[in-house]
Amino acid sequence: MAEKRYVRLECTICHSINYLTKRNPKSAPEKLELKKYCKKCRKVTLHKETKAK
Repeated sequence: MAEKRYVRLECTICHSINYLTKRNPKSAPEKLELKKYCKKCRKVTLHKETKAK
C-alpha cells in the first residue's frame, strides 16, 4: 500500500501557508498546484506545494 504524505499549500502571491493536505507521491510525482482561496489576499490564487513539517 502506498504511503500518503502531508504537504502544505503556499500562496504564490503573498507566500502565506493556508492549507494542509495529503497526496500520494507514487501516483502523482509532480508538485501539487491548485487554485484556492487566500484569506490574506481575499481572492482565489494559485497555491503551490511546499514540504510539511
